[in-house]
Amino acid sequence: MVSRTKVWLESRWRGTLIAVIIGAAALYVSEKYGGPAVLFALLFGMAFHFLSEEKRTLGGIHFCATTVLRIGVALLGAKISAEQLSLLSPALLVVIVGGVFCTVIFGVIINKFFKWPTAEAALAGASTAICGASAAIALAATLNKSQLREQALLAIVVVVTALSTLAMIIYPSICTMLGYNNVDAGIFLGGTIHDVAQVVGAGAMIGPDCLEIASMTKMLRVAMIIPMLIIFMFLFASKKHREAEEAAKPWYKNIPSFLIWFIVLAGLNVGGAIPTEVSNAMGEISRLFILISIGALGLKTSLGKLKEVGWTPIILMTLDTFFLLFWVIIGIAIIK
Repeated sequence: MVSRTKVWLESRWRGTLIAVIIGAAALYVSEKYGGPAVLFALLFGMAFHFLSEEKRTLGGIHFCATTVLRIGVALLGAKISAEQLSLLSPALLVVIVGGVFCTVIFGVIINKFFKWPTAEAALAGASTAICGASAAIALAATLNKSQLREQALLAIVVVVTALSTLAMIIYPSICTMLGYNNVDAGIFLGGTIHDVAQVVGAGAMIGPDCLEIASMTKMLRVAMIIPMLIIFMFLFASKKHREAEEAAKPWYKNIPSFLIWFIVLAGLNVGGAIPTEVSNAMGEISRLFILISIGALGLKTSLGKLKEVGWTPIILMTLDTFFLLFWVIIGIAIIK
């Protein structure tokens, strides 16, 4: 047991330390000169991308970009209040949930111009609509090798991550242009940006109130992975493949654990079970974890990889992104 723990620490401490240093540097620059610490962490990380290609640091960087991020997002649930929860009106639910399914349908329809296999086009749309690379990987488990090429999955993951990173940088400015308050901005960011990490990063750029609303809205989209898994399983998986998948790993095993913890903590806080001091402390820990994870995300980001995937997934998923963007903007305008 001790030996296993030692090996685990040995493989992760270097990359983790680098991500922590980048997060600390971003926080220092932000407090000293002003500006969003999250954006600084992302840019600093991208500047040192070569470190993510070093075997000794890769494990820790991946750990910070995944596990540390998920813990940070889960802890945000402790900051959700009954007042914020009341913002999830039936009309808003229709906009957010409808946006998820309509984006997938839109992607399949326009795919007739690109002639990708239907399952791959649906997977590209779902990754855009739900939670980026995580959704792509989870939903890919329902497809067999004849329906999903390995290079297509790689292309979807690379493109959706790049688009989400660009959205994290650009979308806060769109909120300002549209005159959104913190609530509208949170709904917009949580309803449009692909990956959870970038939603959190963009929300943090605007402020803590926006971050909490954005996270809550994004968790609603993440929850859509449950019905989407079932739909993919029955639409695209053959009976033989479906039975094999169900025996190996039931669909509910793909539900993100951070989503469950986010809901649990949010429920406890709304019910008054978490003291204010504890809730505030969890919020601060979440903020630090998110900053570290965004630094790690920057370290892993290589926009140069877009050259390797070709134009088809870039154009297709960019159109999916624009569809979701305008869907949410129009939806916010209607429900206001």
